[in-house]
Amino acid sequence: MEHNSTFPIKLTELDMLRDEASSYLKSIQWEQGSRAKNRDKDAKDESILLYLSRANNGSSVSVTSVSKTILGLKKRLLPDSVALPIYLNQTLYAVQEGITLGIWIKDSYYDASGLSSLNENKSALDSNGKREFESKMLTATAFMLFAQAYKILHDLKPHASDDLSVMKQKFAGIPEVSLMSPIKGISCSLFYYDKYLDHPEIIKSDKDVIDFTVVYFEALIDEIQLRKSSLEYTETIEDRTYKLEKSEFAVSGWNNVFQGTAKSVEFNKIQFEQIVGNRDAKHFARRLTERMLSYDFTAKKNPFQELGGFMPVFMGYGIPGTGKSMLIAAIATRLKEHCDTLDIPFLFHPMPDTLISTFQGGSAEKMVAWMKPMQDPSKLIFAPIDDAENNLQERTAQGVSAGVKEVIGVFLRYTEGAYAVNYGNSSIGLFTNLPEMLDKAVISRVQGRFKIDGARTEHDFLDQDHLWWRKLDDTMPDFVNMQGPENYSYLQDQGLAKNMGDILSNVDKPTEARVHKVYDSVEKHFKTNQHLFYANLYKEMQAVFPFFSSRDVRNIQSAISLRLTDFDLEEDWFENPEIYFKQDYDTKFNMLQELMRGNMKGLDFSEIRRQEVVRYLDNVATIADTDFKRKVDARVNQLHIETEARKTFGNEK
Repeated sequence: MEHNSTFPIKLTELDMLRDEASSYLKSIQWEQGSRAKNRDKDAKDESILLYLSRANNGSSVSVTSVSKTILGLKKRLLPDSVALPIYLNQTLYAVQEGITLGIWIKDSYYDASGLSSLNENKSALDSNGKREFESKMLTATAFMLFAQAYKILHDLKPHASDDLSVMKQKFAGIPEVSLMSPIKGISCSLFYYDKYLDHPEIIKSDKDVIDFTVVYFEALIDEIQLRKSSLEYTETIEDRTYKLEKSEFAVSGWNNVFQGTAKSVEFNKIQFEQIVGNRDAKHFARRLTERMLSYDFTAKKNPFQELGGFMPVFMGYGIPGTGKSMLIAAIATRLKEHCDTLDIPFLFHPMPDTLISTFQGGSAEKMVAWMKPMQDPSKLIFAPIDDAENNLQERTAQGVSAGVKEVIGVFLRYTEGAYAVNYGNSSIGLFTNLPEMLDKAVISRVQGRFKIDGARTEHDFLDQDHLWWRKLDDTMPDFVNMQGPENYSYLQDQGLAKNMGDILSNVDKPTEARVHKVYDSVEKHFKTNQHLFYANLYKEMQAVFPFFSSRDVRNIQSAISLRLTDFDLEEDWFENPEIYFKQDYDTKFNMLQELMRGNMKGLDFSEIRRQEVVRYLDNVATIADTDFKRKVDARVNQLHIETEARKTFGNEK
């Protein structure tokens, strides 16, 4: 669903709710549920959980005061300080502001969802009306708690410690979350928050108060996200954004950007020259980095997107051991170096290995959390998926887990469809040894593809060895007593190609037998510079490969557009960013159009079209054939095993 309307949260309206919020901090009442009370007595964090469950000193209703507890902490931690110490003050204020905002959000849901009028006529409701009333009440409370926790995180997260793992170890979870009504929701969440604050093991310093508050309200958001799927009447939450006046803060449905404020992952720095062979892959990677760097932060778009030269999703495939991981690191290195020079924020955002969850819906949650940051227009984002066949495996294959299906569902939704926003600042790269095992719908989202084939020529293998023995040569100069090649200086072939034409100049006919056959039969009737040649080629391809569709034709078209933008950015643009990178969008766009025109003069459109079509169709066939061949091999292998087993069994008798 698109977020189509933005509503302001007015500061004057919040002022009217602040007294109500501070009254909750002064005093709330909560009666613990029996489950929370009788928590497993042998639990690992027995002391804390038991402490939480005995929080009522035997009586059934307990009255607590967060503000009193925080004053108590001041006495315990900083007995000599006169004023309320800064961290304690900041926390108390943030929690109050969070509750204030939550109440505002709840009120606006009451009005938008029709809950206000149900509430006014409560006594006259029939059973359907009562059910709707209760259901909307749950949703209102959940959304209120979500917004409250979200605002608290927004205010406190910048001041919390970077590493919260110690605090998370101490924290034993929230024993219960009540969504029965807004008052119960706030009372329940503050009751346990207060109990934790009061526990001497949890808070050892005033900084711990901020850290714990962040951990607690993150957990509250997680609890609500888990219950979200069972809530009804959420349309008026999901179709709008509420933006706080004079602030960056906004509540946009259930989106939690804190899951999305991904920190860049560390990676080993690698230069392209250290990668042997892989000309196609290195060329592609270099183009990708130049294109991403052209993104315009003010206009929030990329001139290359308009020229048809940007790839939000691409794929690198090849046999094992040809340098996939090195390539990922080299792309990240190149982007990071340029971003540092140009003073642009960069996010290296690889897909985590632990994405597939055993919980139903868990994988989808994690995948959404991973894909969310890609909608952040304020940085350049490179998001590689290494060994993509693990998480994006063909859904129809036997034994594919529900988790994989969830992940693919989210991937497809975010790469095309209502959720897909691509500003031209982020690119997802699938890297795989087994492209034929990837889901067909996922493969069809891929707009750029290249082979990662490692060392291929005599010079490649020379260089691969040279990179290894040169280290020995550095430590003991005369130790490697071998003769070098005469007319080749090491690594000279490992530089970058000028353009794709250099790499593809030898592409003549398809290499895959079935495609070759189709190609030849069509070529008998049409020349390759006739439009009809391609129309018939596609039609015949479809007869042989039923899954070949108009999406494939679109992908071929975007591959050809990529070739039209296959030109180098000028050297001095990198040396003096003012010339190009720091210009406004329209200037950049016009400069690129100039380069593109110059580049196209040397190109032959029909030849490029032919090369790209051959390259793409070969790829389709390779993937289809390998899949079939693998199934056949597995079956043959199984038969061999059975035959051997029968023999052995026969001999033993």
